[in-house]
Amino acid sequence: MKILVLNGSPRRNGTVASLLKSVTESIPAEHDIEWIDVCKLNMKYCTACMACREKEKCILPEDDAHIVGKKIQDADALVIGTPTHWGNMCAPLKLLFDRNVPVFMGESPGGMPVPRQKGKRAVVVTACTTPWPFNFILPESRGAIRAIREVLHYGGYKTVGTLTKPGTKKSKEISSSLTAKAKRLGKKLIQR
Repeated sequence: MKILVLNGSPRRNGTVASLLKSVTESIPAEHDIEWIDVCKLNMKYCTACMACREKEKCILPEDDAHIVGKKIQDADALVIGTPTHWGNMCAPLKLLFDRNVPVFMGESPGGMPVPRQKGKRAVVVTACTTPWPFNFILPESRGAIRAIREVLHYGGYKTVGTLTKPGTKKSKEISSSLTAKAKRLGKKLIQR
C-alpha cells in the first residue's frame, strides 16, 4: 500500500509533524510511506481559469503542484496535517488542493461532481493554539478539519479519523492518549 503524508506545517519538528509521525509509526514497514513538506513546494497560485475542468489537469506551467498531484493519484491513502489558520487549513495546503481539483474530482456532463479517488482512505491531523474546548466551540480546529474533509469528500475518500492537538500556545507536549490515538488511526488507515 502506498501512503502519502502531506505535512502542511512549516515546522519540520513541530506539533503537526510529530502527530503525523505518530500516525505513520504504527504502519508496518511493508507499506510504502512518502513524506512531503507542502510548505517547501514551489507552486504557482491557481488563477481560477477553470480550464482544468475541461482539460482534466491544471494548465499552468509544470511545477511541484503537478508532481504532487500525480503522487496523490498513485497513493492508496493520505495522511494530511495542517496547523489551524483562522479556522481553516494553512495556505500552502489549500493552494496544493486548489491546483489539483481535477485529481480529486471530475464533472459529469450535467456538471455534477464525480469523485476520482473513490474508495481511498485518509487521516486528518491538525493543531491549534486555541485551548480546548474553545478550539471546537469557535470553529478553529473544527473549521480546518471540515475544510480538508470537504476536499476529501469530493475526491471520494473515506476519512477514517481525525486528530487534533488544541492549546499549543501554552503546551507543545503531546499526551500519551493523543499519541495512542494517532497510532490507532495509522493501523485503521491500512485495514481492508
